[in-house]
Amino acid sequence: MTSPTDPHTTCYSHINGSADELLDRLAVSELCKGWPVYRDASEWKNYRSLFTEDATVWTTWSGPRHVDDFIAISKAGKENGVFIMHRECGTLAELSPEHRRAIGKMKATITHRFQFQPSAAAASVCEFDVDCDCRFIFFCEKDAATGQWKAKYVKLFYEKDKVVPVDGHTAPRFTRDELGLYPQGYRYLGAAQARLGYEIDLELPTASGCLWDRMYGEMEKWLEGAEVDLFWEGK
Repeated sequence: MTSPTDPHTTCYSHINGSADELLDRLAVSELCKGWPVYRDASEWKNYRSLFTEDATVWTTWSGPRHVDDFIAISKAGKENGVFIMHRECGTLAELSPEHRRAIGKMKATITHRFQFQPSAAAASVCEFDVDCDCRFIFFCEKDAATGQWKAKYVKLFYEKDKVVPVDGHTAPRFTRDELGLYPQGYRYLGAAQARLGYEIDLELPTASGCLWDRMYGEMEKWLEGAEVDLFWEGK
């Protein structure tokens, strides 16, 4: 579970304020919601319009990718039957007007549908979902010339996940050793995706631990107009 300690050291513009602040925060919130609406429906032009030219996104199964590369491998996955959906569960934004930057926070549930044999001895496959509750963090900036908000980075906190049998009772077994390879927060999602052959990013923020603190540190640096470093994999 998360710590009771407030991870923020500063309170940023997040409610009320001037009309301009409110409109900027609403624009950022609208941008964030484009991920589940557009990606799930394969509206790729609309999805791409959410991001800067040099944007990077992270997922469990992709690691860090330029957004154009991420779109390409997402299309290839869908061609091969990969079925991932997202439920948006609430979105707010924190704003730094003086730096034309914002952090969008979108609570969501990732739902990945799988078909596996429930055991080595089973003759048929079972259909199940892995539901992963998470928070998408959008590092957004406002273009001074156009006034448009775009996301430069998107990285998630993975908080808890579970296996959901589609028929209500049949699901595969994951061994303790298999689950132990992946961080608490996306262990079932990681284990199931690894069975499909994906190389899972093991250094994504979860609900606690050092990466929780590091992520919040980078979020605050972004809002303060400083350079951020989200590429900590392998360091």
